[in-house]
Amino acid sequence: MLPKDPVILLSVINTKLRDFYDNLDSLCDDLDESKEEVEKILLGYGYIYDPSLNQFIRK
Repeated sequence: MLPKDPVILLSVINTKLRDFYDNLDSLCDDLDESKEEVEKILLGYGYIYDPSLNQFIRK
């Protein structure tokens, strides 16, 4: 289960992407989380997923 707080969510997601997953799809599949929901939450705080960097960055 991922944290609901967007700042903590951003930190957890980017750390997991850096350390354990090749892409956001793999992370969400493994954690049984909705990729669309994660992207929606973080977009609401000005972050988008950059697949070339494999992390969420400021839009």
